[in-house]
Amino acid sequence: MNHQITSTMSLSERVDHLEEQMMHELDRVITKSVFSHLTDGKVEMEGGATLQAKYPGKYFNMGPDPRLPPMPEKPTLLDYFKNRFASTNHLVQSAALALKSGHSEKVVLACLLHDIAVVGFIRCDHGYWGAQMIEPYVDEEVSQGVRMHQALRFFPDESVGYGYPEMYRKYFGDDYQPEPYIVEEYKRARNSKYYMTARLICVNDVYAFDPNAKVDLDQFEDVIGRNFRQPKEGLGLDNSPSAHMWRTILWPTRFL
Repeated sequence: MNHQITSTMSLSERVDHLEEQMMHELDRVITKSVFSHLTDGKVEMEGGATLQAKYPGKYFNMGPDPRLPPMPEKPTLLDYFKNRFASTNHLVQSAALALKSGHSEKVVLACLLHDIAVVGFIRCDHGYWGAQMIEPYVDEEVSQGVRMHQALRFFPDESVGYGYPEMYRKYFGDDYQPEPYIVEEYKRARNSKYYMTARLICVNDVYAFDPNAKVDLDQFEDVIGRNFRQPKEGLGLDNSPSAHMWRTILWPTRFL
């Protein structure tokens, strides 16, 4: 890389420059979605004709991204944990705490899956995204628990020993107030038959951030096997209402 060029670039420009160099080295064109650009603070998208002119003689990527770990022909939930989800230590810690506390397997699974949207997709509204991702494959108690925990996190319940997390004061400030839709979701959750499952996710969530904890995802293989309905075609390659979400994580840079 030309030092004179990069020394005058901002960090963002250097990243873009490195990506441009990498693209020329690959045998196919890897494109970013509009959503990916939005997370960089840009509202933009390069069209097909522009990209063809920039990378003459190359085809657009329409399958796995060669930069990512390969996935098996029929991927399982564990394959996504190991090859597509980032920072899964917190999820496994949370599930391990639920298991140690003697909670049901559904609660344990809900704790294991409660933040999969964060580690595999997006932080915003992660409870809703996560619930939709898993809804076809788990009992309603699990998916609804994952959905509702997003709102319940911001509201104490001293009957189960859950106070407002001190980390939220550090993250968001003392004056942060949840948005009205979160408040309304909390009110609905209070009357749900799955309230306690969602609340136990919160309890086992807030204490599961030990950076030195040694956890083992494989210890939950049996819990997953009994409580997560793995499609025979492979997770994301079936015809469920949320299969497309898993395919997007499987092939995040497919052109179409």
